[in-house]
Amino acid sequence: MNHSSKLALLGLSLTLAACSTLEGDKVDYRGAAKKAPELAVPPDLSQLPRETRYAIPGTAVTASGYQAAGQLSPTALIAAPSIGDARIERAGTQRWLVVDRPADKLWEPIKDFWQENGFLLSMDQASLGIMETDWAENRAKLPQDLIRSTFGRVFDSLYSTGERDKFRTRLESNAAGGTEIYISHRGMIEVYSDQERGQTIWQPRPVDPELEAEFLRRLMVKLGLTQEQSKALVAAAAQAKLSSRLMDVDNQPVVQIDDGFDRAWRRVGLSLDRTGFTVEDRDRSKGTYFVRYVDPTIDKTEPGFFSKLFGGTANVGTPQKFRITVVQGQGDSTRVSVLNANGEPESSDNARRILKVLVDDLK
Repeated sequence: MNHSSKLALLGLSLTLAACSTLEGDKVDYRGAAKKAPELAVPPDLSQLPRETRYAIPGTAVTASGYQAAGQLSPTALIAAPSIGDARIERAGTQRWLVVDRPADKLWEPIKDFWQENGFLLSMDQASLGIMETDWAENRAKLPQDLIRSTFGRVFDSLYSTGERDKFRTRLESNAAGGTEIYISHRGMIEVYSDQERGQTIWQPRPVDPELEAEFLRRLMVKLGLTQEQSKALVAAAAQAKLSSRLMDVDNQPVVQIDDGFDRAWRRVGLSLDRTGFTVEDRDRSKGTYFVRYVDPTIDKTEPGFFSKLFGGTANVGTPQKFRITVVQGQGDSTRVSVLNANGEPESSDNARRILKVLVDDLK
């Protein structure tokens, strides 16, 4: 390419950049899902055989309730705990959406929702009520300077935030025939693994409750609410401050939650989703989650983008199966404990590690 051609290309890039407008939204994954993710799906998220025992019968529900809710005044919106057939519940940093519709009528709209927001699905298990996105990058975090705005459209793959996010959605039916919808976030960050900065690895970063709340809000819009109504519901959700602590009972570690079984069951399930456990099955009548877990003391760091180019691989521990039990205690208290795959009290250090991870998230 001669000098005049290079100048022409530069001029074209400047023209395109000048004609484009930047999105003001702080969350934008739509540009990332079209490319192969730089993070492999963790090995404990393999697909599970399809079952039918969790298929939920029900009939279609119309959106007439939402249309009526659209006539509410701004004052009423702020004060109302629910709009139409939807409401937000909250405990600490955890929020979840409750919709008065059966789960089987919500599955496809929620699946479409994630795809419309730029995500690919790595797990799609309607029989378990769980779907999970692949790792994606929030492109809205990229700096919008002159160089980025000029060449970013042409060499977009050269720009990276060094962060990746994935979201798990879990649907669970309630006694009233409605559905509780939980959205949990997991994040990774790319860091240098040596002083020479020649190699990078991916490490977990903290859960972002505000990202979870934002996608719950967007999901409400997908299900029929207006932007104003969804923002009002998220803002109006009362924050219940509930305590939980790790303790020993009969020489076994347990988590004591100062709350009744129903809310404790919800909170433990969301914490399991947030902290990366794979929930293979659940039995609410017995208060049991059947999970898979990888010991965090094993070096299972994921090689970064540049490491993969030169053949870097991850060393991953073998997933182990456990049962997380939620049992009603005395009064408004609940205890959470860890059993092994055979339903016996877990005596290894992993039980305490698992409960420590849960209690840290439940605070």
